Amino acid sequence: MNLTEQKTYTFDRVVRILITAGILAGLIWITGYLSDVLIPFAVALLLAYLTNPLIVLVQKKVPHRAAAVFISLFAIIVATLLFGWLLIPMIAAEIADMGRMVTDMINNADLAEKASKRLPPDLWQAIKENAARPEVKNFVKDLNIWKILQTVAQKVLPGLWGLITGTASFIFGLVGLAVIGLYLIFLLLDYETVQGWKDLIPPAYRESVVGFVNDFESAMSSYFRGQAAVAFICGLLFALGFFLIGLPLGILLGLFIGVLNMIPYLQIIGVIPAGLFAILHALETGANIWIVLGLAGLVFVVVQIIQDVILVPKIMGKVTGLNPAMMMLSLSIWGKLL
Repeated sequence: MNLTEQKTYTFDRVVRILITAGILAGLIWITGYLSDVLIPFAVALLLAYLTNPLIVLVQKKVPHRAAAVFISLFAIIVATLLFGWLLIPMIAAEIADMGRMVTDMINNADLAEKASKRLPPDLWQAIKENAARPEVKNFVKDLNIWKILQTVAQKVLPGLWGLITGTASFIFGLVGLAVIGLYLIFLLLDYETVQGWKDLIPPAYRESVVGFVNDFESAMSSYFRGQAAVAFICGLLFALGFFLIGLPLGILLGLFIGVLNMIPYLQIIGVIPAGLFAILHALETGANIWIVLGLAGLVFVVVQIIQDVILVPKIMGKVTGLNPAMMMLSLSIWGKLL
């Protein structure tokens, strides 16, 4: 009887449900309408969340918050520019070489003859058919690192890209980036005050909402930041290994596999493009295909050993509080199961 009474929809209850649904729909609509304005703030908020641990670390040496913020941001900007200055020309050269290699495979009769003799017929036929497709030819013809970065930015952050480039001029794009920078500085300067959002939650819901957010933040800081560090180091190791063996697009592929590493064991997907690039490299240089494939496989094995034996036990063990031996045991078990 009580269960039936609880499920009874009175007029008052229906009105409350409709009002709640209307409020939610209104919030969703206004969020979408203001997305161009809210996206810079959301990006700055995410950057502030990721940057704050560094600032807290700097504050141990420089107690003044504002000084710590500007020192940290300056260090991040310099490191980013240096990283780009070193990597972008190398990646651009790799992309140009890759375009030339694919073009040679399409047009060079000698290379095509060598490939037909050294590759399984089905594999060579599939490569030849795909390389001859008009969209592949156009892509190779226009292969350019800046176009690739532009395409990635448009796909990953369409709203932010519209803010930067859109119908506005380049000057307005710089203004958009400046707005994000200002948001970031203000959020970092008053980061502790921003965390006072908990007082804005109605008392009836405060405990449950704050508890959920705290648990989520704890999980994010313990897993996401630790896994991001592991993925970043693995990406650099893959890029270095592929670069040393001369793999086409080795640096770009290595960094991409590092991103895949944000989800444990997903980097295995990188075996497919690494194998294809190894075959292309062997065909171009006349090297033994199996030796080049073996070297590419060796890079995967070495990086995986470094990741499982050193990086994960040290980094993830520290953030999760597990003993490194227990971390290695769990990795072995899950590796076997997966």
